[in-house]
Amino acid sequence: MKKIMLAGEPMGLFIAKEEGPLEAVSTFSAAVAGAEFNVAVGLSRLGHEVGYLTKLGNDPLGKRIVRLMEENAIATDLLSWTDDRPTGFMLKGKAKKGDPDIFYFRKNSAASTISREDIDKIDFSKYGILHITGILPALSETARDASFYLIQKAKENRTMISFDPNIRPQLWPNRETMVSIMNRIAEQSDYFLPGVKEAEIMMQSSSPEAIAEYYLSRGVKNVIVKIGKDGAYAANGKESFTCPTYQEERIVDTVGAGDGFAAGILSAVNEGLSLIDAVLRGNAIGTMQLQSEGDNEGLPTRVKLNAFMRTHALKKTGGGK
Repeated sequence: MKKIMLAGEPMGLFIAKEEGPLEAVSTFSAAVAGAEFNVAVGLSRLGHEVGYLTKLGNDPLGKRIVRLMEENAIATDLLSWTDDRPTGFMLKGKAKKGDPDIFYFRKNSAASTISREDIDKIDFSKYGILHITGILPALSETARDASFYLIQKAKENRTMISFDPNIRPQLWPNRETMVSIMNRIAEQSDYFLPGVKEAEIMMQSSSPEAIAEYYLSRGVKNVIVKIGKDGAYAANGKESFTCPTYQEERIVDTVGAGDGFAAGILSAVNEGLSLIDAVLRGNAIGTMQLQSEGDNEGLPTRVKLNAFMRTHALKKTGGGK
């Protein structure tokens, strides 16, 4: 197996220890967050070699991120530092039900200065898969240009491209730009992993079958649409099916579930497993993360993943093709 490359922005994460509006919370616990960071952690815990392309501020949060990368066996050779911009961070509330309040401090962050020069240093021969989300191209025009350059270099080196749109409208200047850029990246991917609501924003349909057909007709090789409690719908031109997800015991925090799903898909692809086995693994890890507090605490080791899939039942679904 080759290494898997992630590209994006890790951030400091401060999680409220008490319920209530963020401005009233007195105590927070510190961690690290970021969609690509979560995927990197998930892959590393399953035994895959991972590199993370990012840029950090030369500050305590940047140093904390590197420490946690090293603790999770995530390679640091693709990251760079800047003294001119800070590392981004976020505040996350605590909620009994539903999604917690989240507030980002990432404008003009270090990661927003990622450029072509950072990508020219990469030896792509080491990497079999590049996973990117819609966050990096949203950070700045420089990061957007770097995103397309990164995809170009990956294609030139026959590195597979995985794309999770991970839509964050607040990071974009307007909806039209967001949708255009997202679709341009999606159409260049080998694996496209949208949530059904994200795909509806991007191509105006909430039908998993229509979503898959739309992107397959535009050159995407594999489309896997996350459909919540019903699991995921996958298609690649040769097969299409609805894959049920696993029954959860309780839902603690929805943040990071999609990143766990991506880690499951990418690890299975890197191991040469079938599409159905990849989606089953993605559903399992997504469910495990749903039952844990924090953005990546529920991402399992190989032993825990195997035990979960062996002992937990699949939910009933309407079926597929």
